[in-house]
Amino acid sequence: MEALIPVINKLQDVFNTVGADIIQLPQIAVVGTQSSGKSSVLESLVGKDLLPRGTGIVTRRPLILQLVNVDSEDRRKTGEENVVSSAKSKEIGKGVDGDEWGKFLHTKNKIYTDFDEIRQEIETETERISGNNKGISDEPIHLKIFSPHVVNLTLVDLPGITKVPVGDQPKDIELQIRELILKYISNPNCIILAVTAANTDMATSEALKVAREVDPDGRRTLAVVTKLDLMDAGTDAMDVLMGRVIPVKLGLIGVVNRSQLDINNKKIVADSIRDEHAFLQKKYPSLANRNGTKYLARTLNRLLMHHIRDCLPELKTRINVLAAQYQSLLNSYGEPVEDMSSTLLQLITKFATEYCNTIEGTAKYIETAELCGGARICYIFHETFGRTLESVDPLGGLKTIDVLTAIRNATGPRPALFVPEVSFELLVKRQVKRLEEPSLRCVELVHEEMQRIIQHCSNYSTQELLRFPKLHDAIVEVVTSLLRKRLPVTNEMVHNLVAIELAYINTKHPDFADACGLMNNNIEEQRRNRMRELPSAVPRDKMAGGAQGEQDEGTGTWRGMLKKGDEGQDEYKNKPQSSIPASPQNRHAVNLLDVPVPVARKLSAREQRDCEVIEMLIKSYFLIVRKNIQDSVPKAVMHFLVNHVKDSLQSELVGQLYKPALLDDLLTESEDMAQRRNEAADMLKALQKASHVIAEIRETHLW
Repeated sequence: MEALIPVINKLQDVFNTVGADIIQLPQIAVVGTQSSGKSSVLESLVGKDLLPRGTGIVTRRPLILQLVNVDSEDRRKTGEENVVSSAKSKEIGKGVDGDEWGKFLHTKNKIYTDFDEIRQEIETETERISGNNKGISDEPIHLKIFSPHVVNLTLVDLPGITKVPVGDQPKDIELQIRELILKYISNPNCIILAVTAANTDMATSEALKVAREVDPDGRRTLAVVTKLDLMDAGTDAMDVLMGRVIPVKLGLIGVVNRSQLDINNKKIVADSIRDEHAFLQKKYPSLANRNGTKYLARTLNRLLMHHIRDCLPELKTRINVLAAQYQSLLNSYGEPVEDMSSTLLQLITKFATEYCNTIEGTAKYIETAELCGGARICYIFHETFGRTLESVDPLGGLKTIDVLTAIRNATGPRPALFVPEVSFELLVKRQVKRLEEPSLRCVELVHEEMQRIIQHCSNYSTQELLRFPKLHDAIVEVVTSLLRKRLPVTNEMVHNLVAIELAYINTKHPDFADACGLMNNNIEEQRRNRMRELPSAVPRDKMAGGAQGEQDEGTGTWRGMLKKGDEGQDEYKNKPQSSIPASPQNRHAVNLLDVPVPVARKLSAREQRDCEVIEMLIKSYFLIVRKNIQDSVPKAVMHFLVNHVKDSLQSELVGQLYKPALLDDLLTESEDMAQRRNEAADMLKALQKASHVIAEIRETHLW
């Protein structure tokens, strides 16, 4: 299981190269208030003076410290690779004179054997990013320490928690540091090392308070109590170290660090650890073997190994999922263009194919949120257009007085014996004309949907087009222009369909003849009923004979069906003169030129019957025409607009765009596309390398 920590170190190195935080790697973050001894704890773990020291805020950037245990004889082993080439070995090994050395990520392969130089480099790198005004930065410094005296560990030294800005620090320095600390310890794979000085009350520990915010159960928090030797006389940390004050699940470890005087006097860490052991044996003999720097190092090593073991399966899955996502992303960005002609032709063909497939319903990407393409066109034909036509009233806008006026106007100066056919044609044409507007609206809706399909193909089906904005715009322009050209042709055809119906009123239409026959029978039945109700003074045989003659003359023709002249004449003759209603002129005895003849009056039985017959015939013929229009308009739209665009789209695109002079301009990538492709390629490479690193771990290492 010792191999697990170097694996995580390798993964950190891999992802550091791409500067990404997409993978939350197991690590240990050191949290504490300013001057609580965080850096001193780290130095004790390393066994060397390597961190900047002083009063006030010293750690102003996160320091990711990787401790790598190496054999004292293997001075050239860097911990990065198990096997290095001889040339590289000589290069790396050059200048490594001692058993311990360090390397920074930002200085590449430069080796530091002098730990004073390491401290100086940390200070220089901190000032380079954070400046020299005590400001902080969240950009980490990566340092690797190779030594036979350390255990394998990965720690993150974070700036100390502070409350009051000093010097020229920003006023929100407390908030900045807090956000920086939370950024690291919010990682569920991070062990929190909460450092608190023993000479302060544990109940006021800022480190434990911050740790509890992200880890309320304390499952990944380890408390470290520093400065045990600086407690007030007569007090001790027994209750704290026993966990009676604030229980922490991972434990509580006390350590004794070097004082500032010891540091000034160049007291080495090894002597400090020996003195610490003596102090613990004297002051806390029962707890000495479970406290101290060496025990802390072993505990951290064990905790990190077990933590890595628990996190590794999920980490492996996460890396594989991300690798697949970045591979898909890279594929969508496409390869850099080499053969422009073939690329352009390929993109045009793909767009045309996807456009046609969207209409046919065989597109690769099926929309689930709403109808689109061919499905929406079908909906327009059979739902929108069909229902609109069915909602048109055959007699809408036609009043009884309009029908009567049309009948009178069609007869001229002579009173009509029969209902004139011209009045029927005039009125039925007026009603049929009303079908033209919804038919043209149907064409418009289909045209709009054909426009929407362009955007649908751009967004879902041909992601490659987004690489080339100018080509995308050119394709949209060509397709829009083609649709615009077909719109007047289709409108003209639909207009003609209605005009064809208006051009010839076919009263011999089978459906219309059936309707006339049915109405004929109904009217004859009504006439027979009226005849039965006539007064006995009128000879029935005469009236029956007249009726029979009319029936013989008119049966089967709508002219005969409407003939009612004889009956009206007989009624007129048989009535006495006094019973004839006086005309307005007779009643009022006024000049004909002064008062117009009133139009609004009660219709006579003859007029009422004539109007009803005309209305029934109009309704019957209108339904026949509506059925024709409902069937023929979608067919015309499909032929003249939809199918024509499908068939000629590719040839139109090739003819307009496939020109040598346009190649360079059309295939110009968007500015950020090349950069995004490179970033995705780097990330994919890092993920694949990380996956390979994890795959090298044998299952036996996990248990």
